[in-house]
Amino acid sequence: MALSLSPCLPHTTYLSKALSTSKLTTISVSFNNPLLGFKPVKLGNNQVRCHAVTDLKSASSLDQSKGEGDDRGEEESKGDMIVADYNWTDEWYPLYLTKDVPDDAPLGLTVFDQQLVLYKDGNGVLHCYQDRCPHRLAKLSEGQLIDGRLECLYHGWQFEGNGKCVKIPQIPADAKIPRSVCVKTYDVKESQGVVWVWMSQTTPPNPEKLPWFENFARPGFQDTSTIHELPYDHSILLENLMDPAHIPISHDRTDWTAKREDAQALLFEVTERTDRGFAGWWGKEKDGSMPNFLRFDAPCVLQNNRELVDKDGEKHYFTGLFLCRPTGQGKSMLIVRFGGTKRSPLAKLFPKWYFHQNASKVFEQDMGFLSSQNEVLMKEKVPTKELYINLKSSDTWVAEYRKWMDKVGHGMPYYFGHSTLSPPKLPAVVEHAPAGLIAGVSASSPAKGGIGTMHAPNLANRYFRHVIHCKGCSSVVKAFTAWKKGLSAAALVLTALAILASSRQWKTFLVLSATLCLGGAYACSTAVAMNTTNFIRVHRRL
Repeated sequence: MALSLSPCLPHTTYLSKALSTSKLTTISVSFNNPLLGFKPVKLGNNQVRCHAVTDLKSASSLDQSKGEGDDRGEEESKGDMIVADYNWTDEWYPLYLTKDVPDDAPLGLTVFDQQLVLYKDGNGVLHCYQDRCPHRLAKLSEGQLIDGRLECLYHGWQFEGNGKCVKIPQIPADAKIPRSVCVKTYDVKESQGVVWVWMSQTTPPNPEKLPWFENFARPGFQDTSTIHELPYDHSILLENLMDPAHIPISHDRTDWTAKREDAQALLFEVTERTDRGFAGWWGKEKDGSMPNFLRFDAPCVLQNNRELVDKDGEKHYFTGLFLCRPTGQGKSMLIVRFGGTKRSPLAKLFPKWYFHQNASKVFEQDMGFLSSQNEVLMKEKVPTKELYINLKSSDTWVAEYRKWMDKVGHGMPYYFGHSTLSPPKLPAVVEHAPAGLIAGVSASSPAKGGIGTMHAPNLANRYFRHVIHCKGCSSVVKAFTAWKKGLSAAALVLTALAILASSRQWKTFLVLSATLCLGGAYACSTAVAMNTTNFIRVHRRL
């Protein structure tokens, strides 16, 4: 949901007019600008940083660091670049909401470029394999579950929980299946309603790295959780989610709090920097306080917490949690969880699907910005400091995140940092027949090989991005569709009876009944559209 600012005024004019200062921020940003000089600052341990030096008064508003309060951990210095020990596979990644994992079908998922298949066996136990049959590399997520075993639908080979092949229809009845015929397995854990996968095949799973969210374990805590597949890189998604400055503008009136007239300078204070992320407080400059606590933890967990004390002195806890999984070049999957120990009475009046469609609308409002941002980064192939103009009064977390990428990006398949980068070495693979549950759902309605746009496998389509991943919304769409058809048929029958009726009273009754049925069908159609139709931004202001 983030949009990096790109003013059309010359940089000097824009900076002198638009930037404001804040003494609370202690973060560094280097500037690649011919108008700015650079001054090296010695930090110790052969670590050198460059600070912008300029006579422009407004330059103080830009992100600069004094190197204070850094918790560097075990890091090694490469010239003036600080590098931390990091391996992207030695991490837990959020796969899916537990409640939305299918009970009767395998689910095809990815982490970066690693293709996985997740399924439940006959006892409801979760298993995760490499999404590849060892026979001829067919995708197991295109298969089916038979007696709790995962069957490849290409030749019928079946695999059980530990990855062992237990059935090959094509071998003689008295032949034994070689022990080497098995699939690569991954460790999965369910925690606080989310399924996590450990991606390393060499390092044992580290339970201490499995995320645990304190607020979600508090008595009375309730949350609304949604899952979304998005057509841009997970790093751009994380940038967007840690950018509160864009919300009043991009999401104006989308909910009860976002109003464009509230756009203003923000205050930030970074209180923690480690090899595994950063944390700090933020708030609105006009309020003069920083009540919100943001924390980013490797590899892709972002949370924003707030505590409020009511008039009776009782403390309430609120959390916005974002679990971002990289799913390949230019793609990501996001689990969003908003909750608290106290819920607004108004929120109880709306069904869950209403909040789900509203969340989809929020992402669609930013989709054009973020997709184009993704395209520019891939095309330019330069660090973000060459492209972004980060404001200290709005972009502090974005700068922190890209600098964290500088430290650990060498341990990722690809990355774009603040000062360094490593673009993807191979072009993205586009699957024209996506595997697993997605292919099954998208092709089964309106018909196999159908051309219904709602069901087309396209990440720009709300139905494909959210509904097929959400059991609740999928059931709602099916139910409203069935009611729409039933009410429409009833209206047709009632209209025919009204024509045939001889009594004036019966004619009136039947016509009114038909009208009510048509109204109900229209309401059902509207509900289906709310769940499946993309938000279209109106650019022209009246």
